[in-house]
Amino acid sequence: MNLFNLLQNACCGGLAAAGFGVLFNVKFRTLPFCAISGVVALMVRTIALAFGCGMEASSFVAALALGISLQLLPPSIGASRNVFHVVGCIPMIPGAFAAKAILGLFASIASTSLPDDSLITAIRSALRAVFILGALGTGLAIPTLIFRNRTDVQQLSTHGVDGHETLLSA
Repeated sequence: MNLFNLLQNACCGGLAAAGFGVLFNVKFRTLPFCAISGVVALMVRTIALAFGCGMEASSFVAALALGISLQLLPPSIGASRNVFHVVGCIPMIPGAFAAKAILGLFASIASTSLPDDSLITAIRSALRAVFILGALGTGLAIPTLIFRNRTDVQQLSTHGVDGHETLLSA
């Protein structure tokens, strides 16, 4: 594993996450936390890639690590944890694979002959993009579901969604 590559990915991930934090209009004092979420995500993904995991598995591990680390933040941080989830994972969205898929589809549509390798490449790139997006979503959802605050679940079961007493409280 190249230390320069790791630091480069971490810095770029932090800058991108902080930039999306500005785009999502988070408070100025929470921008460092946005940057840290991007740094954590890209560092973990780079390390997983260096150990031989595929891009899909590396993205899943990075999103899982980000989700677990964000569950350790206190609720009084000044922004929702969901904001940090999103800004930390946006730098890992597979834009290159999606672009290859779209360009390959355009090339195969413009071709007058039988579908060639461009269609296969487009489908392969589209599937990789979909699987990476699924891995990111799943990796973020698992810690949220596991570490959900039990008081929220108890209040929901006794007061219901609309705040009124339900039959479960009897």
